[in-house]
Amino acid sequence: MYIVAEPIQRVIDALVQLPGIGPKSASRLAFHLLRAPADQVQELASAIGELKANIVYCRRCQNLTTTDPCAICSDRNRDVRLICVVEEPLDVVAIERTGAFRGLYHVLHGVINPVEGIGPDDLRIGALLDRARVEAPAEILIATNPTMEGEATGMYLARLLHPLGIRVTRLARGLPMGGDLEYADEVTLSRALEGRRDI
Repeated sequence: MYIVAEPIQRVIDALVQLPGIGPKSASRLAFHLLRAPADQVQELASAIGELKANIVYCRRCQNLTTTDPCAICSDRNRDVRLICVVEEPLDVVAIERTGAFRGLYHVLHGVINPVEGIGPDDLRIGALLDRARVEAPAEILIATNPTMEGEATGMYLARLLHPLGIRVTRLARGLPMGGDLEYADEVTLSRALEGRRDI
């Protein structure tokens, strides 16, 4: 049996902790780093160190940023009457890529998931409620993922926000462009039928 040198094994063990990286991928990455030029490996190490040192939470939207408030919250061209609630910072990136949304965001940093021991107090829900009371937006758009946990989190938020007199909406659900009806599941088809609109 081949024994990997301890420094290499430490890197493999660290990489396996990352989401989507299994033991084989971690081994390939570790050996790639070993073969890479020293300056490339140093650049990676430096970037990872700076990531933890220079990233903060925006006090307004809870997104990850290097400045507080973040660039989106500081943008005077954004519609402050509309807040889009998302699960993770990557969701902000995805929505911003469309160029179709010009409001503000609020990042929960997860969803309610009792199986994993994640409750409302583990998320940035309190900050959202405080913000809703102070800023009094006209609409809060719930854009959590269409999973059981995402739906439950959305319903929970709606129950908390409705008494504040704020319009609470949900992202439309339905068929993707280029998709075939025959391959759509029942839930997707049901949501598409419910969300139909005039043409």
